[in-house]
Amino acid sequence: MLGVLLTITFVHLVALAPPPDGPPVPCRRCCDHLPPTEGSQAPPPSGVYSQVPEVRAYINMTILKGDKGDRGERGTPGKTGQEGPTGPVGPIGAKGSKGQAGLPGDPCKVNFAAFSVGRRKSLHSLEAYQTLIFDTVFVNLDNHFNMFAGKFICHTPGIYFFNVNIHTWNFKETYLHIMRNEAEQAIVYAQPSDRSIMQSQSLMLDLGLGDEVWIRLYKRERENAIYSDDVDVYITFNGYLIKASTE
Repeated sequence: MLGVLLTITFVHLVALAPPPDGPPVPCRRCCDHLPPTEGSQAPPPSGVYSQVPEVRAYINMTILKGDKGDRGERGTPGKTGQEGPTGPVGPIGAKGSKGQAGLPGDPCKVNFAAFSVGRRKSLHSLEAYQTLIFDTVFVNLDNHFNMFAGKFICHTPGIYFFNVNIHTWNFKETYLHIMRNEAEQAIVYAQPSDRSIMQSQSLMLDLGLGDEVWIRLYKRERENAIYSDDVDVYITFNGYLIKASTE
């Protein structure tokens, strides 16, 4: 029985053996599929690592980060941006405490200037130009009207109102001018008549400091005269400040 089993096993091994004419089967080891050890100078196995891998260095910069440096200088300011929209009105705050009283102010300065003068004597013109002199004072604030010269002298520049009243003489001409300095401003005139009458003239003038306003008689070919007496005042000259230039 043992002889039969040996015969079958031998026949089976013979059947698995290659024919003598075929290529020899190479011998392989169980570690042939592993790469050779580094530095062994052995060639890599066939079919494994057809190309040498590329090696790239990589440095992790996070591990090379140094300490935080000092703060640098402040840069120049940038351009101003556009103005934003107006915000909503906030709530009304509480009422504050009463403040201290201020220093007393200067009282308002009111400028006045006025005069009213008259003449009680008649006058006949003897010269071509003659100043009308007055002998009666009704009002003369601060003596701005010079009674000796017969002239009002402006001490407060501004707008003034002036008025002159005269009484004519029978059969004689009456010819007067309201003067500002040396220039005629308005005339008072009456032709000769058998009846004497009252004549009046008014005007406003814008005077500067030092301007003079007065009445001048003007004589022509005819006799020039104005009438008055010692009892009643027929001749008057009035003026007053309406508005000072500094107001």
